[in-house]
Amino acid sequence: MAKVSEEARTRYFEKIRENKTSIENVLAQEKKIQALIEDNDEAASFRKIQLAEENLVILSNYLLMNQLSLDLLGIKNENFLNDARKVCYKVIIYLEDVFSDYLDVPYSDYSDRIEAVRDYPELKRYRLIRKLGFSVQMVKDHFGENSKWKWSIIEMEGRLATLSKNVIDLKRFVPGMDPRSEGFRERVEHFRLTCRLLQAAGDSYRMKYELTTGRMDDFKTAINFLSALKRFYTLTGQKREIEELKKKVDIWKQKMETDAKQSETAARQKRLSR
Repeated sequence: MAKVSEEARTRYFEKIRENKTSIENVLAQEKKIQALIEDNDEAASFRKIQLAEENLVILSNYLLMNQLSLDLLGIKNENFLNDARKVCYKVIIYLEDVFSDYLDVPYSDYSDRIEAVRDYPELKRYRLIRKLGFSVQMVKDHFGENSKWKWSIIEMEGRLATLSKNVIDLKRFVPGMDPRSEGFRERVEHFRLTCRLLQAAGDSYRMKYELTTGRMDDFKTAINFLSALKRFYTLTGQKREIEELKKKVDIWKQKMETDAKQSETAARQKRLSR
């Protein structure tokens, strides 16, 4: 690696000074908002959404500082990337507190959460998910394919997929799938994004099971993502997609049962051979 000049270092630290100040300001604001939530504020859900939005600003600053390190110094800044990864989780946790982390469940199980933030516009919800999704992708891309955080990021992507589904107010969403409805295009985009995220999460957890852990809970999670996607498809009555997913879920369940029996047999034989 070429030696970084003092001039380049100076330019870099000058460039990121503003980003660091922005982060400090947002963190200070976050403490004030958290204090209101701790004081039994009735608008707690809206304040947590605000905290998620504020932390996306922090996230963008960390990503920008890493990019400046690449551009000006020619090196990836692992510290800033790791900070960005942590903030991704923080944003996810704030939003899960509001909208839930329920995966393959009926809408009625979390509709009360949606009702509590009914006045938060659906277009803002979609944009929030897109911003978070973009940030998660940026963190993933900059860490690289062989990063030690690879499987952690897969979990993050799964939680993002669940949130993309759970932020949707289905009472408004389903009637709004009429092409004549205002916001129809964004609604369809959100629907398609959620489908892609759920499918990708299912495939990723299946890959995690096959390549690393061999743990049945990872396989079950993969199946749950597909089941959630199948349930989600019923919103628009896509019969062909539903039928294909049903077949895929059945095949995966059979595979999981076969693997579980083989593991039990292997464990029993190992005990007997001792």
